[in-house]
Amino acid sequence: MALASLLGQEAAGSAVGNDPLAPRKPHFTPKAKRVIFLFMHGGPSHVDTFDHKPLLDRDDGKPLPFAKPRIVSSPTDNLLASPWKFSRHGQSGLWVSSLFPNVATHADKLCVLNAMHGSNSRHGGALLELHTGSDTFIRPSMGSWISYGLGTENRDMPAFVSLCPSLSHGGVNNWSSAFLPAVFQGTPLGTSGTPADKVAIPFISGSTPREAQRDVIDYLKRLNQARLDASGPDQALEGRIESFELAFRMQAAAPELQDISGESEATLRMYGLERPETRNYGRLCLLARRFAEKGVRFIQVSHSYKWDQHGGLKKDHARNAIEVDQPIAALLDDLDRRGMLDDTLVLWGGEFGRTPAGQGRDGRDHHPHAFTMWMAGGGVKTGFSFGETDEYGYYGVRDKLHFHDLHATILHLLGLDHKRLTYRHAGRDFRLTDVHGEVAKAIIA
Repeated sequence: MALASLLGQEAAGSAVGNDPLAPRKPHFTPKAKRVIFLFMHGGPSHVDTFDHKPLLDRDDGKPLPFAKPRIVSSPTDNLLASPWKFSRHGQSGLWVSSLFPNVATHADKLCVLNAMHGSNSRHGGALLELHTGSDTFIRPSMGSWISYGLGTENRDMPAFVSLCPSLSHGGVNNWSSAFLPAVFQGTPLGTSGTPADKVAIPFISGSTPREAQRDVIDYLKRLNQARLDASGPDQALEGRIESFELAFRMQAAAPELQDISGESEATLRMYGLERPETRNYGRLCLLARRFAEKGVRFIQVSHSYKWDQHGGLKKDHARNAIEVDQPIAALLDDLDRRGMLDDTLVLWGGEFGRTPAGQGRDGRDHHPHAFTMWMAGGGVKTGFSFGETDEYGYYGVRDKLHFHDLHATILHLLGLDHKRLTYRHAGRDFRLTDVHGEVAKAIIA
C-alpha cells in the first residue's frame, strides 16, 4: 500500500511538471465535470430564504426559549419573524420564500442543504474556511485543489476563474493556490466593484504579430528554463513560465469567449440583461455558462458583499434577491436546455446564515451554527432537502454538514477521493479537508 501511494504521488508530480493543466483521470467515475459556485458574500439569511420556520411567525417578538449561541456583533434581541412568505414549490414541495420566485420554479432541480455549519462567525475567517477549508492558515482554495486534481478541458483557458471576487475578507487567499504549483491559482476577472460589462481578461489583444510573440515567449522560456536548471525547483518561476504560455494561448481563445454579442435576444432577456436590476449579475451568470461550455473546470460568480444585513433586512435582502434571482434561474434553465446541467455542479450560498433572533426589528446577526446552501445538477438528488434545524433555525439537529463535509462531497461528485487528493508540503501531506470531512452520500443520485 505504501509503495502504491508513493508511485501514485510520483506519477502525479510528473504529470504536473510536464503539463500541469492537462486533463487528468479522476479516482473513479465522476458525476460532474465542472463546478459553478454562485457565492453570496455577506451571509444570506436561511430563515428568510430556504429554511421555513413557522414557529418564528408564532413567537415573533418573544425571547428564545433556550440559550443563544455566542456570536460576534452587537447582541441580538427577541425572535424575529421572516418578512417574506414561504410556500411549497414543484412536485417535490420544497419550501422557498417569496424572495426567490424565479429560483422557486426550479425547485425540482434543487438539493437544499439546510443544516450547514462552519467554525467562524467573522466574515474573513468564514470566507477562508468556505474557500480553503481553514479559517486560520493559508491553504489552497477549493478551485485550486480541483484544478490540481483534474486539470482543465480547455488548454487555451485557465482551469479556475473567479468573476468579480472581493478583495476583502481573505482577498486573494480565497482563490490562491498557496503551496500548490502557481499554475493552479484562480484567475480573477474584475473585482467586487467592477461593472459586469467591464469584466474581461485584460491585455488580451495587442498589435504584435503572433509569430513575433511566439519567438519572444520561446526566448523567455529558454532563459527561465536555464535559470530553473541551475537553481533547482522554484514554484514561482515554474508558474511564471506556464503563465506566459497560457496567456499566449488565451489571446486566440478569450476574445471570442468574452464576447456575448452572438447570444440571441431571447437569451439576453432570459438572463435579465435588459433590466438595470439584473443586468450586472445576469451578465456574470451568462459568462459563467460560456466558460463552463468551453471547458473551464471551476467558475466562481460572486455577488459581492451585499448580504450582511445587521439592519435594513427587508429592503436590502429584497434588493439583493431581485439582482440574482432571475439570473440564477436563467443559468439553471440554460444549462439544462443545453444538456450541461447533468455534469455541471451548481452551488449556491454564503459564508454563514443569519440569526433567527433580530438585531432590532429589521436586522439579523452572523450565524455560522446553522444555515442553508443548495446544489443543482452534477449528480445530486433533485427536489430534495437534506438536513434539518431546530424549530427556530438556530442549530442543526439532523444530518449536519460542516464545510469539510461539503468539500468532501464536491470532490466526490467530481470523481475525487478527498483522502487521496493530497500534496506534500513542509514534511506532510495536505488535503482540502485536512483530517476531516465525510461525503454526504445521501444527497447523491
